[in-house]
Amino acid sequence: METWLSALEIADLVRRKEAKPLEILDAILARLEAVNPSLNAFCLVTADVARVAAREAEIAVMKGEPLGALHGVPFSVKDVLPIRGLTTTGGSRLFADFVPEEDALAFGRLKAAGAVLLGKTNTSEFGHKAFTENPLFGITRNPWDTSLTPGGSSGGAAAAVGARMLPMAHATDGFGSIRAPAACCGLVGLKPTRGRNTMAPGLGEGLGGCSVEHAVTLSVRDSAALLDATCGPGAGDPYVAPPPARPYCQEVGANPGVLRIAFTSLAPNGAKVETESLRVLAETATRCADLGHRVEEADPAIERNAVVPTFLTLAAANTVVNLASHPTKGRMARPDEVEAVTWATAKLGEKIGGADYVRATQAAHRLGRQMGAFHEGWDVLLTPGLASLPVKLGWLDMMMDDVDEYWRRVFTFSPFTVWFNLTGQPAMMLPLGRSSEGVPIAVQLVARYGDEATLFRLAAQLEATRPWFDRRPALAS
Repeated sequence: METWLSALEIADLVRRKEAKPLEILDAILARLEAVNPSLNAFCLVTADVARVAAREAEIAVMKGEPLGALHGVPFSVKDVLPIRGLTTTGGSRLFADFVPEEDALAFGRLKAAGAVLLGKTNTSEFGHKAFTENPLFGITRNPWDTSLTPGGSSGGAAAAVGARMLPMAHATDGFGSIRAPAACCGLVGLKPTRGRNTMAPGLGEGLGGCSVEHAVTLSVRDSAALLDATCGPGAGDPYVAPPPARPYCQEVGANPGVLRIAFTSLAPNGAKVETESLRVLAETATRCADLGHRVEEADPAIERNAVVPTFLTLAAANTVVNLASHPTKGRMARPDEVEAVTWATAKLGEKIGGADYVRATQAAHRLGRQMGAFHEGWDVLLTPGLASLPVKLGWLDMMMDDVDEYWRRVFTFSPFTVWFNLTGQPAMMLPLGRSSEGVPIAVQLVARYGDEATLFRLAAQLEATRPWFDRRPALAS
């Protein structure tokens, strides 16, 4: 069976009884066995568990039972999402023996939609880094060029989908960890609005409200279908996103009207943006104008010099908590149990006082207000996806002695993503261009808080005019 299909195309074949979930799973497993050794996208493959679930999916079809939107579609979860009975390491030696006793609610919602869990994908330690490697499972590589990073921290998910091992993969995003890998691997990567997907039952929020969960996908419609399956509050959530007016799948293909679209290439930290990223941004702005939208260059009036230090304060303080959060060890981590940059970041966090943390949250809220004011005049903001093409493996190194240099490199490579983790807005990467070497180049679309609907409408228009689905990296040929 051809694995070059979207999630909804696979689900439609199952629904029409033109393919059986076990046949689909066997094809996906064969693909994984052939390609994963070159990429190291998966850190755990649960083939036997998946076969049981696929068989149950087949029985449901034969009995004529109601089927979910993703019935029979294989998927993976990032190795930070708790699943009862499966080791969840967070890419860290500290958690190499941690087996959760309960499922994340998001996982239960995906199963309820009929999706079949195939395994876990690799991540950087605690999911806090802009690339994907760790001492437990090693380096994950980019399917377009195995000498390049797939991004992070959801690089395992992006490499798996980019190489067509899967049509969709769960991912998380605390400073760009959905969007940067999507940009590196030529995928759709949506960071939903803060609170759109619950983090129940384990967390009320992640990384001071910066972190959210969703997925990387092959198509805009798949991303919408996944969000329809998972969105909504959990019991006791501290806050929730405004409810959508209708299912997100109905927004894909809907007329967006004439949108007011701004574009900027000015990074909050002043990072230099390479020529090819600027070219694809300009091409996208022109394409939006050709679609009938009102498009102008406009730089949001925000406290740009607050973006990076605010995030680093939140990240460093949260790293201290991460190193003391093992449920059974009953002690702080030792230096030999975590990577050098993680340890050094935690040491920075130990110097942060309670008042410093409050000031950082207040700064994040101010940035959100400032972007709210900007969106009174603009429906969508376009930015470059990344400042450069995917960097060579090794340039971002978790064993660097200089923690300040490490973070400088992170924000040189991906200066546009964390901005919207701080503000909580929905932001989406689309692989709208290619470099002279054929590597994907993305543009980021950002909408006002709670307005994923507009992103799906505009993204579907751009996907139709500049389709990327059939672009095949060498490892997906």
